[in-house]
Amino acid sequence: MKTTFYSNGKLLITGEYLVLDGAKAFALPTKFGQNLVVESGLNQEIQWKSYNYDNHIWFEDVILFSEIINNVQDKVETVRTTLINILHEAYLLNPAFINDAEGYKISTHLTFPKNWGLGTSSTLLNNIAQWAKIDAFTLLNNSFGGSGYDIACAQNHTAITYRLDQGLPIVETLDFNPDFTENIHFVYLNKKQNSKSAISAYYNNKNENLAENISANNKITDLVLNAKTTKEFALALQKHEIQLSNILEIRTIKEIAFPDFNGVIKSLGAWGGDFVMVISKEDPKAYFVSKGYETILSYDEMILQK
Repeated sequence: MKTTFYSNGKLLITGEYLVLDGAKAFALPTKFGQNLVVESGLNQEIQWKSYNYDNHIWFEDVILFSEIINNVQDKVETVRTTLINILHEAYLLNPAFINDAEGYKISTHLTFPKNWGLGTSSTLLNNIAQWAKIDAFTLLNNSFGGSGYDIACAQNHTAITYRLDQGLPIVETLDFNPDFTENIHFVYLNKKQNSKSAISAYYNNKNENLAENISANNKITDLVLNAKTTKEFALALQKHEIQLSNILEIRTIKEIAFPDFNGVIKSLGAWGGDFVMVISKEDPKAYFVSKGYETILSYDEMILQK
């Protein structure tokens, strides 16, 4: 018997960093995601294969049930040790999916390039939670940690707002389909930047004006959601960039890399991440291709819609 689970990828539009402390975030699930296929196996083990979008195997290993139960870890963190830790935490929440099985053959399949950063880990974690019949937010808290907005995107097929209330996720689905989506594009920057300095600056500075920063973020998020025109939408996101730039003490991505661009460029998720959102009345593809950035997706190509 074969069972398949699927989870959506994610993009965080507003609320980065501040969402960890209860701010209201706006996020969009993507048309891209990951599935997990479970088949019966033998020998009290899991034969695991992970496929990239091009059907290339990027991880393959055999994991013994005993390693999952005892959370056997190497000194060096690897894909294998991370996976064992997730499965161990899932086992603690529901031992039956291991104790009642002879073994498993499992494969995961991404529908986007792994380096795009659309949620390789969050989609895996949500799929494992579905398979083990446990709460994905609890599994996240017990393994990776984080705000959980990415889990909410994995589980929902429309735009969402997300916030934490005393550590509990509050998710509201939205019918976000403005008239100006043809003016929204997503550009892949094709290089990982070290965001540790930004995170450190956030934690160092957050308590100084945290309530004020959260309030400002929430107002900007509402402006973004209620924007009726491209200009209103762009100006609201520009305000967001300026606020986060001040909090993180780093320049915006537009200042750093695209100062001559005629439009607004918004960082998504952790600053220095993979994709940026571009708002422009003109088609921005020629500009970004001329700068060496060739992966440019329209709103319709990227975002999951009803």
